[in-house]
Amino acid sequence: MAAAMSLSLSLSLKVVCFHAFAISLLASNHFEQSADTYIVHMNPSAMPKPFSGHHAWYSSMVSSISDGRAAATTSTSAKLIYSYSNSINGFTATLSPSELEALKSSPGYLSSTPDQFLKPHTTRSHKFLGLQRGSGAWTAANYGDGVVIGLVDSGIWPESASFKDEGMSKPPSTWKGKCVEDANFTSSNCNNKIIGARYYNKGFLAKYPDETISMNSTRDIEGHGTHTSSTAAGGFVEGVSYFGYANGTAVGMAPRAWIAVYKAFWGGGIAESDALAAIDQAIVDGVDILSLSFHFGNNSLNVNPISIACFTAMEKGIFVAVSAGNDGTAYGTLSNGVPWATTVGAGTMDRDLYGILTLGNGVQIRFPSWYPGNHSPRNRPLVLSECDSTDEILKFRGYIVLTPQLLSSLLMRKPDILAPGTSILAAWPSKTPVSDNFYHFWYSDYNVLSGTSMATPHIAGVVALVKAVHPDWSPAAIRSALMTTADAFDNTQNPIKEAAYNDTATAFDFGAGQVNPNKALNPGLIYNASAEDYVQLICAMGFPKKEIRKITRSSYKCLNPSLDLNYPSFIAYFNGENSAPDELVQVFHRTVTNVGEGRSSYTAKLTPLKGLKVKVEPKKLAFKSKYEKLSYNLTLEGPKYMKEFVVNGHLSWVSDGGKYVVRSPIIATHMDPGHTPDSFGGF
Repeated sequence: MAAAMSLSLSLSLKVVCFHAFAISLLASNHFEQSADTYIVHMNPSAMPKPFSGHHAWYSSMVSSISDGRAAATTSTSAKLIYSYSNSINGFTATLSPSELEALKSSPGYLSSTPDQFLKPHTTRSHKFLGLQRGSGAWTAANYGDGVVIGLVDSGIWPESASFKDEGMSKPPSTWKGKCVEDANFTSSNCNNKIIGARYYNKGFLAKYPDETISMNSTRDIEGHGTHTSSTAAGGFVEGVSYFGYANGTAVGMAPRAWIAVYKAFWGGGIAESDALAAIDQAIVDGVDILSLSFHFGNNSLNVNPISIACFTAMEKGIFVAVSAGNDGTAYGTLSNGVPWATTVGAGTMDRDLYGILTLGNGVQIRFPSWYPGNHSPRNRPLVLSECDSTDEILKFRGYIVLTPQLLSSLLMRKPDILAPGTSILAAWPSKTPVSDNFYHFWYSDYNVLSGTSMATPHIAGVVALVKAVHPDWSPAAIRSALMTTADAFDNTQNPIKEAAYNDTATAFDFGAGQVNPNKALNPGLIYNASAEDYVQLICAMGFPKKEIRKITRSSYKCLNPSLDLNYPSFIAYFNGENSAPDELVQVFHRTVTNVGEGRSSYTAKLTPLKGLKVKVEPKKLAFKSKYEKLSYNLTLEGPKYMKEFVVNGHLSWVSDGGKYVVRSPIIATHMDPGHTPDSFGGF
């Protein structure tokens, strides 16, 4: 299911359709049918000394294993698609089955996986999150000035008013990015807002050599990348609307942050090798933040190259925000559950876009609508239809068609944080239709989209504000600031609801809560974690030494393996076997760093959890100075197997005087984490 939900409209009624793009593979000979593209992980220390660099080594290796049939069909340079040295150690190549087997015997070979194709998963949202001109987080962070946000997406439409560079400073001298010229995109399309533009499609073309690239450049003709880029860092644009809906000022979360675009989406899909090449280059270019609004594919940390690339980015101090996916409300549906990235769920705002249907008897009915056309003064017949295709709907041309509402929750399972992701108005390519409306194309410079793809750049932009104020904070420290200051209640001070069934949501749905930018800049305490901490987590997960080296790209040692990451939330499993004791005791160890006032004290406040005993030791933390670190233990005691599926609570460290409330969710469940594909996603 695509991460951004395209809205298709019939007359004045909204019909929500989820669609993915399908691309046909056309093979012209036996070699193309039998060969495939692989991402290969290598041990760089095994490179023979005569080679000047890894690319030359990989090229020689691919050449040496080429069989006669392949040599007659494809050159070595064509077979070696990418070499990577910044995100992972390895390369992408097109290999026949016999070549792949020969490669496995080569010195330095670690593993290989087939190149997968992945899926891509505002006038009001800044106000909804409390961002205002001249005060709060925007003023403190100078609107994100000095921070580079990199987006791996479908490109950018540089002519959009959201990307003007008025008031922007020049890129830093350390910036290594550039604007690559090609079809309808020149270096003049970049400015002091768009400071980098590159594109990657070698993996796509290796898989689909007969496909024609209609826009072989960073220019966006799909819209997804333009929308996410302007959501993260678009400038102020007055008088924006979607055909009169959501009228106001469009602005991104960090309007003075720089944007670097890495186009890897082609026809709605992403070759894993292309996304990997984009991340590899973004690390070299010097981005501060990566915004990734697409599905990573395989959730196993040691198999997924994008997860491994995110580890490298984190290790180099780059904050990685990833979309949680749009796969519904069932447990275990989280996408991109990577411990060292921040997984973002999508929530609603205090704004709905409505149309009005007036019946013949004068009764008026309000309904959700993005219908772009003018209202009709004429009476039209009303028909109820369960049609599920455009062709069926067109049979009722001239009628007002009522269709059953399709519900899908936008609150994903176990994200780290929640951000606005429904009815987000943001920039759009002016020559790409926002709707076909079954009759003709409709065009607008701004479009309304929904999904976790829209929520992720919100977090990327907010992180730019935090990064501008605290440039030395690690990705884990910034994630902690977002999570411990998040709002667990909506703007009416009622519990956040699950969208599909209006049930009270839990931390499984919204993580720590809705992001609060103004509070995130000054959280009081932070839970920090280093690359070494994540290595010990990987060690505790039972990966063999070879796999650990592949993930970390180094020879880290498993000195203190632990699943108890210094992370600002807790989940305890009470699902013991028959041999387990009647009562289970689970202890969590955490260390917090004082980033608030120098001499200060914090007192623990716990909400009760039904059927469990919960305690904190010590109950008070007394800091003598800023940046001092203190530790505590949280203990949960309960039956070996809970009756309830899930019980929720939270621990808050409240400073004397109440200036800071550092909140962490607590979940206890009898769910078996081994039965979900993302047991480390968010918790």
